[in-house]
Amino acid sequence: MHDESDQDEQTKQESNEFAQMLEESFKTKQKRLSLGDKVKAEIIFIGKDEVFASTGTMNDGVVPRKDLLDEKGELLCKVGDRLDLYVTQVKGSEIKLSPNKTAVNLAEDIQDAFDMELPVEGRITEVCKGGVRVSIFGKSAFCPISQIDNKHIENADEYVGKRFEFKITQLTEGGKNIVVSRRKLLDEQRDLTEGSFLAEHKANDVVPGKIKRIEKYGAFIEVAPGVEGLAHISELSWSRVNDPHEVVSVGQEVSAKILKIENEDNRIRISLSIKQAGAQPWENVPEQIRPGAVVEGRVTRCVKFGAFVELAPGLEGLIPLSEMSYTKRVMRSDELVKEGEKIVVMVKELSPETKRIALSLKDAGADPWALVPQNFPVGKILKGTIERREVYGLFVKLDEGITGLLPKSKAIDHPELSFDHAKIGDQVSVQIGEVRAEERRISLDVPKDPGSDDWKNYSAKNNESSSGSFGGLFADQLKKALDKKTKK
Repeated sequence: MHDESDQDEQTKQESNEFAQMLEESFKTKQKRLSLGDKVKAEIIFIGKDEVFASTGTMNDGVVPRKDLLDEKGELLCKVGDRLDLYVTQVKGSEIKLSPNKTAVNLAEDIQDAFDMELPVEGRITEVCKGGVRVSIFGKSAFCPISQIDNKHIENADEYVGKRFEFKITQLTEGGKNIVVSRRKLLDEQRDLTEGSFLAEHKANDVVPGKIKRIEKYGAFIEVAPGVEGLAHISELSWSRVNDPHEVVSVGQEVSAKILKIENEDNRIRISLSIKQAGAQPWENVPEQIRPGAVVEGRVTRCVKFGAFVELAPGLEGLIPLSEMSYTKRVMRSDELVKEGEKIVVMVKELSPETKRIALSLKDAGADPWALVPQNFPVGKILKGTIERREVYGLFVKLDEGITGLLPKSKAIDHPELSFDHAKIGDQVSVQIGEVRAEERRISLDVPKDPGSDDWKNYSAKNNESSSGSFGGLFADQLKKALDKKTKK
């Protein structure tokens, strides 16, 4: 008896639950849809031109098949799929659906975005007076040129056709007048990322970045989304840089060292260095740069006292004027080399302590004095050109880079070589009197008969002298003349 009562009670409860479910079902079917409503519709049948979907009401909806095709013309759904669709038309029991929003939906979305200050995506369609037109939710909006970006814009055409996020700053006339700003969003994003960047980084930190834009004075590097720092042209490379484009390019990923962070007028200014992010040049001098080595370099500067040559990034050496040439007297370095030119030099000295490198241009090639003893033996008579007149004698050019001294005492009575007749540029006959190749000195004499006793005795005396002394007044005069020439 007890079991029958429990069974009746359970049957009654199930009957009530079914009746409640049935009532709720009727209520759902009686729901009416309006234009612009969004429904979660289930695909129940796919026809040739139309696709039928359950709307959750007494009436099913119809979607044009073409609205559900992808770019290749293939259908994006199958029976049983549930899609987000919008009511585009209600006519009696006929309901038309579409995956695209209606004007009502668009108006509601724009209003919501404006009210809640939400970013919206838009595509810049054209340049107009004072700014650009932007397509947002199928509606045309205006963006002033000053609000397209957070940097100065000279040509807005480069933005046409691109998609960006904007913030709606003005919405009037029922959505007919819409003004948007991209800069407002960028500034907000920058403020947020700047705060987190500054909390995590400080001066001397090395950070990754990307070259965003290049100016004549340096390169701007994005070190965090919306956060940029400037690497001055002098901080781009250890080499001398005339144009930033020589060493960096837009989009290039780099490492940069933070030199300093400043807050000016509520704006953060970050100074960066690319060259200091790596090893210092003097910390790792290439093995081939050593005293005595002949290496190639690039002339970076021509100055009064010589020329600077870059052997490796950040490693510059100096060629003094005295080391420019054996064959000519150099008064200006740019007589032989030009800035930007690649030349071969010899490393004379290398001092990591003082960070100085002494170079020689003349020692990197053949030394014209190397064969002087063989080419200009004592007693040889040859022609030369008077190169310079001094009170103590005449300097006569014998060959390229080879000059000898004819003392005044030797030529004073000679008709061709006397000071009254000799002129710079004249060709004269002279005789080799003494050669000191190691000191780069040659003493000349007026031509004599090599077979005469006087000449033989003079030659023998000179050849016996191991010290190379000229002796007496002649030696003193010649030494003074050559010393003066060497100093010049």
